Amino acid sequence: MGKIQRAAKARVLAVMKKLPLQKNRLTREFYARPTEIVARELLGKCLMRRTNQQWVGGIIVETEAYLADSDAASHSARGKTRSNASMFSAAGTLYVYPIHAKYCMNAVTESSGRGSAVLIRAIQPVWGIEQMQSNRQTQDLKRLTRGPAMLCQAIAVDRSDDGIDLTTDRNILIAPPRTPSPAADIHATPRIGISKAIDERLRFFYRGNPFVSGPKRDHL
Repeated sequence: MGKIQRAAKARVLAVMKKLPLQKNRLTREFYARPTEIVARELLGKCLMRRTNQQWVGGIIVETEAYLADSDAASHSARGKTRSNASMFSAAGTLYVYPIHAKYCMNAVTESSGRGSAVLIRAIQPVWGIEQMQSNRQTQDLKRLTRGPAMLCQAIAVDRSDDGIDLTTDRNILIAPPRTPSPAADIHATPRIGISKAIDERLRFFYRGNPFVSGPKRDHL
């Protein structure tokens, strides 16, 4: 790589690492739309969490949509319970559920009472990488946030965050980047890690991004 290319890459990285403006966080109107649309349009947005007096997070590169109607894989399919109540809250609510002693985070979509949400499966780490490495007890960047449970551990999200409002909370939010992300190849496949409704193409990700979870072919 020549000097000009290295300088250009450095400028891109410097711009990308600038924190998004909190006042430009995604609004409730963004989330209050069909879940598949929200899942696709969350790609490229910035997920940020304030922990230990600093911001950690990165660029969302993989999501999955879980629908309110006729979706056997959705937690809402069994109706509203004490455990999944946040999934039936207002659009923009954070729904966090436990899995194997870890956690997964979702952004609630559509309208109150619907029971639909987008699972955030992976981000490309950008801010507070050293803190995320400490939280995950690994120096391997590709094992920081590649998968929903890894992601929650890296940015210190747990069940105590269930039910917070992503549109107003001071310590966790999703916002557009200061500079629009370059065009990327968005791919849709069946969701992974589920045993019901396995053929629905409701998983969205940036094809070729090394921080996407799932099969190796998704990174090519």
